[in-house]
Amino acid sequence: MNYAANWWKDFARTHENLKHSIAGAGAGIVSSIVTCPLDVVKTRLQNQGKLEPGMIVYRGTVGTLSRIWKEEGIRGLYRGLGPMLVGYLPTWAIYFTVYDYCKGRWTGQLGQPGRDWTLHIASAMTAGAASTSLTNPLWVIKTRFMTQSERTAYRYNNTLHAFATIAKEEGIRGFYKGLGPSLIGVSHVAVQFPLYEKLKTWFHTQANVPSGTLVILLASSLSKMAASTATYPHEVIRTRLQNQTRKPFKYHGIIHAIKVITVEEGIRGFYKGMSTNLIRTVPSSAMTILTYEVIVEKLDNIKKYG
Repeated sequence: MNYAANWWKDFARTHENLKHSIAGAGAGIVSSIVTCPLDVVKTRLQNQGKLEPGMIVYRGTVGTLSRIWKEEGIRGLYRGLGPMLVGYLPTWAIYFTVYDYCKGRWTGQLGQPGRDWTLHIASAMTAGAASTSLTNPLWVIKTRFMTQSERTAYRYNNTLHAFATIAKEEGIRGFYKGLGPSLIGVSHVAVQFPLYEKLKTWFHTQANVPSGTLVILLASSLSKMAASTATYPHEVIRTRLQNQTRKPFKYHGIIHAIKVITVEEGIRGFYKGMSTNLIRTVPSSAMTILTYEVIVEKLDNIKKYG
């Protein structure tokens, strides 16, 4: 009897995780396709360090979009879309699966009345660390593609060619450049998702926002904006580290990168591409979470009525 009950619990948990994996992957695909051009602009601005004579300068969101369109056409605005799509599939699938699993697993210990925030933070950080560590190679390739031009030291034909080239020229360490800042960026989801859960409840119960869709959009947009602003510098450092291919490297780790950027560019250097990032991440987050919740609802209906 106990064996049957435990088997059924494991079976139900597996299907629940599969549901969140499908929803997370679908949400990531929709979001990445729509916002890819802004992601390219943000990445190029982040990668733009101290200005040197003859260096191509990107200025602002509109200026960078115009320049890429003029010099590279529509393909330039969608550089990195391939590895981005491949990357978002496992990233969101892993993230939402681990997040919901941890919430369910730790509810008894951390989900006590008045301590829900602890549960959300622990779940978000664990899920963020897991997805980041497992998918970092794909994000290195995405960053390289988005900054790739006729002036870069690297030229990749496609995702598989990038994998082969990095493996041959840089070894396994090449796929994990920027992992340190990425793990620091786990604090981003630790801010975003607990805040999202709180805002969603507040809009529904206190602000009397009638539409469930509107509540999700408002809560996800505001939580993403707050989290992005609070943790943005790690993205600049990550991009700079990921794009280093030939020795001697300019940046020798996180601390050294902070020192060099501070001396050469000042505090503003850590916020290059910030405005583009907010323009991109707010609708991206809203679309991702809205799509995720819609897919979960549809899958629940299929399970209920199928």
